[in-house]
Amino acid sequence: MGNILYLDLSMGAAGDMLTAALSELLPDGKSFFEKINSLGLPGVKSAPQSVSKCGVAATYVSVTVEGHEEGEEHCHHHEHRHSSPGDIKELILSLDLPEKVRNDASNVYGIIAEAESKVHGHPVNEVHFHEVGALDAVCDVVSVCLAVDILKPDKIVASPVCTGGGTVKAAHGILSVPAPATAEILRGVPVYQGDIKKELCTPTGAALIRYFVSDFCGMPLMTLDKTGSGAGRRDLDRANILRAFYGHGENIASEVVTELSFNVDDMTGEEIGYCTEELFKAGAREVYTTPVGMKKSRPGTLVTVLCDSADRDRFVGLIFRLSTTIGVRENAFRRYTLERRTEEIETPLGRVRRKISEGFGVRKEKLEYDDVAEIAGHDPDRKY
Repeated sequence: MGNILYLDLSMGAAGDMLTAALSELLPDGKSFFEKINSLGLPGVKSAPQSVSKCGVAATYVSVTVEGHEEGEEHCHHHEHRHSSPGDIKELILSLDLPEKVRNDASNVYGIIAEAESKVHGHPVNEVHFHEVGALDAVCDVVSVCLAVDILKPDKIVASPVCTGGGTVKAAHGILSVPAPATAEILRGVPVYQGDIKKELCTPTGAALIRYFVSDFCGMPLMTLDKTGSGAGRRDLDRANILRAFYGHGENIASEVVTELSFNVDDMTGEEIGYCTEELFKAGAREVYTTPVGMKKSRPGTLVTVLCDSADRDRFVGLIFRLSTTIGVRENAFRRYTLERRTEEIETPLGRVRRKISEGFGVRKEKLEYDDVAEIAGHDPDRKY
């Protein structure tokens, strides 16, 4: 059994929303914020307050720097701290926090720095942070890292990330949502835009999610212990809340995989066999065929390929190159797997590998086929 933290990111992810949601899960939220405010971040104060979003009670965390909150109209000319990655790391490592929390926070900023470097075409050491490098963002990152350290989940999973749409005003002008740095950070993460024309996922929120979340899927099987709701600043036509769920259950292996499928009626059995073998060699999780009836009463073959979501485009290209199809269908699925391990056992006929699969309250054992076949092939008494 293990502790699971699940994050519902259907309204995006931002540092203050993550802080607020996680703070509701903590045994003592008051002392948590007292700790944050005693760290010595220059001029920074983090204050939780109870709010209502579309009739739903939630916590909103206001982070102010010298009395000003990021995004306030009268703050547009307020001078924020512009810092290099080295400045940020030096500040974080000077804070009175557990070493793991300091390292986590520093690593999160490493993700942001790499993204900013790529987006702006500058070496990492020449990056100068604006919104994401301000002290309020430092506070958000440190707060989330500390909350995770207190909760100590064995696994953190989340829904696909809603980025929002429209445009956002940044230091260099008007940018499309998701902002370039956010999009770079979220490479390989399941995302969607949704129908809200606002920035829902910030670079800071994206980096925290990228760093801590091990899997993006629906809520896993778990016994729910606590829930937390972190509110965003805006009032929208739906509850602007990031929800966190904390519970326990088996350490269930699950992942989001992509299913690619296509029909062919003009390939020989040898050609289809070659295609499936090459897809397996390329790293497909599974490839299988199904006989189907096609147009003009032709017998055909449905080929189904399972692959990692991040490899989708590569496999689509391979399918078009290796087959005669002119169209490929896509579906996203959540895949559950049993935890698997292999051990060797002694038998009267020699050592054999035994495959053991466990999870969901079941245990399965099976001897390795190749080992059994080899033993059978060396039986001196075998007669045909």
